[in-house]
Amino acid sequence: MRALVINTARATERMAFQSRQLDALGVPWERVEAVTPETLSPPSDDPYWTTWQRPLREVEKAVTASHRSAWARVADGPCLILEDDALLMGGTRALLDQLTGVTDADHVSLETRGREKLVGRRHGSAPMVRLWQDYSGAAAYVLWPAGARILLEESESQAGIADAIICAAYRLRSWQADPAMAIQFDQCADYGIDTPVATPSSVLAEPRPDGCTKAQRQRRIAGQLRIVARRLSLTGRATRRPVPLAQDGSLVNRR
Repeated sequence: MRALVINTARATERMAFQSRQLDALGVPWERVEAVTPETLSPPSDDPYWTTWQRPLREVEKAVTASHRSAWARVADGPCLILEDDALLMGGTRALLDQLTGVTDADHVSLETRGREKLVGRRHGSAPMVRLWQDYSGAAAYVLWPAGARILLEESESQAGIADAIICAAYRLRSWQADPAMAIQFDQCADYGIDTPVATPSSVLAEPRPDGCTKAQRQRRIAGQLRIVARRLSLTGRATRRPVPLAQDGSLVNRR
């Protein structure tokens, strides 16, 4: 299984790290040029970008467009999609090998952020559990062609933050690696791991825009009600719990 690494041209240190860790894992990869606010399409002032639950930062728009670009490349089989600040554990290659033969998944999250997720039964042939509701995270996930088509359709007419689009796509047959095989760099300290590349988040560096419209507020309320309804519909079948990180560590970032 190949990896698609979303990376901006100026983030050379992050790309160098991704090259080292994927080569160490024996995972073939290719770089996906990240969209920037300057190369955004549709442009920032297009009405498309007002269709989310709040005004989006310019960087958030670019991240979403970057993921859509990666989704469009998933055509012949499952791919590992990585943001360039994802740290992978040593067992990632073994998991990817197992996922290559899985036929009942559209999407598998490899990531944990210490937050609870709504998960269900264990899979019969891979170390993962059914993922019924995630709440954040698009740094490391495996996507099948059918899942890519769903995400492209879901985001065609309504914008959003990349991870929110994935979390809200209930048509996906989503699973969660358990234990998780990835964290973002900003989570390393919480897990007692040295941060590979000390670079600040470009999203958090940009202030959140003001001026939420009535339509956006209504969409936000509807989105929250949809999440609550999903949780209630899965009472007795799913549990909210944090997903632990695999303890085998990173191959290129050991203390």
